[in-house]
Amino acid sequence: MDSALAAVVRASGAYGGLLYVLPPGDDAVWQVLVTGVPQEMAAPWRRVGLRDPMPVADAVRERRLTWAGGREEMAREYPRVALVLPYDFGLAAAPLVSGTAVRGGLVLMWPGNHPARLSDAEEDVIRAGCRWLGDCLQRALDRGDPPLPPDRPRTLPPPAPREPSRTEAAGLSAFVDRLPGGSCALDLDGHLTFVTPGAAELLGVDRARLMGALPWEALPWMDVPHVEDRYRAALVSRRPQAFTVLRPPATWLTFELYPDATGLSVRITPGSPDGEAPPSRAVQSSGPSRATVLYHLMHLASTLTEAVGVQDVVEQTADQLMPALGAQGMVVMVAEDGHLKIVGQRGYRRTLLQPFDQAPLSSADPGADVMATGVPGFWSTFDELHEAYPTVAHEDGMAAWAVLPLIASGRPIGSLLLAYRRPHVFPPAERAALTSLAGLVGQALDRARLYDAKHDLAHRLQSALLPHTLPHVSGLGVAARYLPAARGLGIGGDFYDVIRLDEHTAAVTIGDVQGHNVDAAALMGQVRTAVHAHATVGAPPGDVLTRTNRLLTDLDPGLFTSCAYVHLDLATHHACVALAGHPPPLLRHADGRVEPLRVPPGLLLGIEPDTVYPALEFPLPAGSVLALYTDGLVEAPGVDLDDAIAALGGLLESGDPGDLDAMADTLIRHAPTPGDDIALVLISPRASAGHSGSGPIVFPGKKDGRRSKRTGSGGEDPS
Repeated sequence: MDSALAAVVRASGAYGGLLYVLPPGDDAVWQVLVTGVPQEMAAPWRRVGLRDPMPVADAVRERRLTWAGGREEMAREYPRVALVLPYDFGLAAAPLVSGTAVRGGLVLMWPGNHPARLSDAEEDVIRAGCRWLGDCLQRALDRGDPPLPPDRPRTLPPPAPREPSRTEAAGLSAFVDRLPGGSCALDLDGHLTFVTPGAAELLGVDRARLMGALPWEALPWMDVPHVEDRYRAALVSRRPQAFTVLRPPATWLTFELYPDATGLSVRITPGSPDGEAPPSRAVQSSGPSRATVLYHLMHLASTLTEAVGVQDVVEQTADQLMPALGAQGMVVMVAEDGHLKIVGQRGYRRTLLQPFDQAPLSSADPGADVMATGVPGFWSTFDELHEAYPTVAHEDGMAAWAVLPLIASGRPIGSLLLAYRRPHVFPPAERAALTSLAGLVGQALDRARLYDAKHDLAHRLQSALLPHTLPHVSGLGVAARYLPAARGLGIGGDFYDVIRLDEHTAAVTIGDVQGHNVDAAALMGQVRTAVHAHATVGAPPGDVLTRTNRLLTDLDPGLFTSCAYVHLDLATHHACVALAGHPPPLLRHADGRVEPLRVPPGLLLGIEPDTVYPALEFPLPAGSVLALYTDGLVEAPGVDLDDAIAALGGLLESGDPGDLDAMADTLIRHAPTPGDDIALVLISPRASAGHSGSGPIVFPGKKDGRRSKRTGSGGEDPS
């Protein structure tokens, strides 16, 4: 896999690449290999959801090559990436496909001087390389060794430079020493790998202290955002960059950065204020640099705008903050009914946190105190924490803690705990940055709790409107299933009902109200109630739908409804069905043969007030099964509806009519991923002693001439 990725990057002319895998059944891709890009810079995208507005997500989800060339196109197509990396570079993403299965994704990056479009040759190389990598992943799966999401992706080393001869090395050293100013080199992660005596003299630090260090850690006066920003710009755009910075107390230095595949060459010369470089202060810092915090602050802000529920906020916060801040543990707490409730965590055992969940807000606990006062708490050692809270036991194995208030609309709504395995100093700048980050989380969490409350209310509304249990009807077996849509609020307007009319008759209805929101759920309740009311007075199926349709057109809800209504005569083993824009029911005969009932479909309910709904009468003997379903069970993008219904009939045919629950589970299990709600009702008459007959159904108050004369299933109603 390593050599395959390196070969694709090299052949495409890209300078870096990220390899992602899509674990079977997962809804996100995970980084497993990184090359040409620092780990810290790739960290925000270690996990990318397939619905995230990201190039690799689009490529994997839509099975296509995506491209963004330059800063403007990136900002237009992928603003999240452009916000975090506001530099000129080209980026392509493509799916890794083996056969018909997508196994992952590949991201490639080019310098800022790349043409606005990929060439045909580059596209051919990328597609061929993705097939190669996809086959590599497939072989790993076939061996039973699937690439699993790692704690930290592996980084491939850059290509080794040519080893100079002794004469060349001596000449090169002399050449560098003769240059004015100083020179140094950084690897792709920013660590100093070479420093000339002239550079050490200009920087005012011994060479031994500089080697292997990050410049902004070894030189506190370089810990300013514009310094690391120019370093990132050089790495991402692969174009030379320059900046001027003040070395206290009064020495201005100019740095010129020249990037390549292995790192950066830097020239340092005496400079002068350029009017753009902000003043810096020599402040010793033990945490991440201010530029690093700002980098992740922007990324966190962009991702939290798309977080929906509370768990989304918790996951996004953990994914972004913990790598950025070097924390190993995180706990999110909110106030609820006078207690502090833990709503999410990362890096802790659940059993360890259980005693603290639902602790009273009045308890002597850092989380409760910080939430009550709105003042953050920082403890660099356990001794400091124990001095403030003598009753706290050292059980989590951590060495330093920060507890931050989550503020929304000017009030604390909870607390965020960050924990570190090693002692950690929190200087003023880092404390301010952490408090700002917690403010973003607090606002997102407040919105997410409101969403979750609305979501819960909608589900309770729908639960109240759907039948909790189905009535027992002697001589009739029934199984029903409901599966909400996998989008929006996860609720909708699908409904079903079984209505016991008298000792020997019953009715079954199923329908689908347009939409996936509270309005759809409310209208569903009205439709179900109307159908139930018209059924209990003994109206035939066509009349039940006609009267319900008239009610809906009078209400004018702006939504349309499909519906199927079946009247069952269990004494004669006959049934009568009418449809309003609904998929045809499937009838499984006692001999196992399955056919759709060709009922003349009427218009959807709620369109025309005077619509007539024809009915079809058919025999329903003991041992047969009638399947009523909504379109979510059969509709899928790119699949012909008749083919999907035929496939459903095949599953129905292979099922056991003596176990309707198992049959219903099988049909639901083979349904498409629910982009729409799914409702299913299976009914099967049982042999009933003392009742027999083969005559047609007679409805109260109706003349025989109004009934369908066609009794065979699959026939057309001649009326």
